Amino acid sequence: MDEKMARMVQQLQGNPAALQALMQSRDGQALMGLLTQKDRGAGLQRAIRSAMQGDTAEMAKLVEQVTKSPGGAELVARINQAVQK
Repeated sequence: MDEKMARMVQQLQGNPAALQALMQSRDGQALMGLLTQKDRGAGLQRAIRSAMQGDTAEMAKLVEQVTKSPGGAELVARINQAVQK
């Protein structure tokens, strides 16, 4: 996971209201769609469980896949800007 993404995750962890607002936004919904489209969310669930145990490798892999998908990098950039506000 790159530094910007790690910072964004850290900010969202400290602000549950911002996380909820993000997940209800159009960009948040688009992100969830990209994260779950291949396997109906099974990979995301595994990545979350691993991250909760301190292993962020699977989450980093998912984020990398999103940023390499068509429009994914732009989506992540917009989300990052929204979180910074």
